[in-house]
Amino acid sequence: MSKPLKIVVIGAGIVGLSSAIWLRRAGHEVTLVDKDHPGAGASFGNAGLLAQWGVTPINTPGLARNGLKYLLDPNAPLFMQWSHLPRLVPWLLKLLSNATDKGVAHMSGALHTLLHDSLAQHQSLTRGTPAASFVAPSDFLFVYENRAGFEAENYGWDKRQEFGHELEVIEGPAIREIEPMLSPDVGCLARTRGHGHILNPGAYMQALADVLVAEGGRYLQAEVTDFTMTGGRITRVETLGGPLPCDHAVLAAGIWSKPLMAKLGLKVPLEVERGHHLHLPDPAQLPNTPMMITRGKFVATPMGHGLRCAGTVELGGLDPTPSKAPLALIRKGMKWAFPELDIEGAEEWVGFRPSTPDSLPLVGEVGRSGVFAAFGHQHVGLTGGPKTGRWVAEMISGRRPNEDLSAFDANRF
Repeated sequence: MSKPLKIVVIGAGIVGLSSAIWLRRAGHEVTLVDKDHPGAGASFGNAGLLAQWGVTPINTPGLARNGLKYLLDPNAPLFMQWSHLPRLVPWLLKLLSNATDKGVAHMSGALHTLLHDSLAQHQSLTRGTPAASFVAPSDFLFVYENRAGFEAENYGWDKRQEFGHELEVIEGPAIREIEPMLSPDVGCLARTRGHGHILNPGAYMQALADVLVAEGGRYLQAEVTDFTMTGGRITRVETLGGPLPCDHAVLAAGIWSKPLMAKLGLKVPLEVERGHHLHLPDPAQLPNTPMMITRGKFVATPMGHGLRCAGTVELGGLDPTPSKAPLALIRKGMKWAFPELDIEGAEEWVGFRPSTPDSLPLVGEVGRSGVFAAFGHQHVGLTGGPKTGRWVAEMISGRRPNEDLSAFDANRF
């Protein structure tokens, strides 16, 4: 890098915050801009996991055969806002085209590259700052009704073990020794070690924004409307608060990156996966360890401000109203797993995961425009955000990341 550059980062979720901090540490002049406060979207309401084990995409073999069955089963964690189906058909067809053993091998390998050192990446991002207090090392549990339920997920476990995630199967009285809160109906646990979680995702995002400002960056609350290009390269980011001149821009606005990519003439197959959570701010009990309740496919995470139960997939649109069916499924699973827990008064939330048909984010320069994509992380935005931000900072600073990032090519669609 011959001189500091003027960078505008669009989107103050975990990816944008990480990109802005690493760019500032590389010596650049950085403005982070968002239409809302830091972490207002999916980075606030997620399950808080640093899911290094998350190498298996949602589109595995059998999805085409079982997808409709799941959609019609109220006890399955897949839902659809049916009025959006016509718009979603092209994206769904592309999603299903990747649901093969070959497709999974490609996606899983790329996800491993992004996720395998997530805890270390969060620790590196926050070391020596107040934000470090939100990053907690932890193991992770998968909770099954019985051994047969565990064995039914062999495809995913084989893939995790292929990438070095060892598991320990636990049955009998040892289950309650590890997690006394769990129901006697829980007959099997699978434990994988060496992961982590965030103790308060919303507060963590604000703490990272404070780190950026303390280190010389700028945070601006304004809505981005367009780009000004000169000779095919970006020269300004246009906002409702006025123009922001720049040498480069980073587009890390999650699902709202799609219309901004259209401003560059690119149609990106990015669609909404609506995710829901129930949050108990003052539960009488907390589990010792984050866990996946496989009956309902949601995660229960102990946090510094309560118990967060988050998950399910609902394909649809950007309506900010939570849907009843996914929340009902999470409640049902909570009652099954934690029968003595009072879940009345749980806070409801819905957010929007930005999902690509190959379950991988877009990372890198869009053509030769000077605009760098950093969005589309689906279920692993919090896990992969700091590493994505480091990659983007290295690219803009003229340093080649020491990993094969071809699977994340921002121009692949």
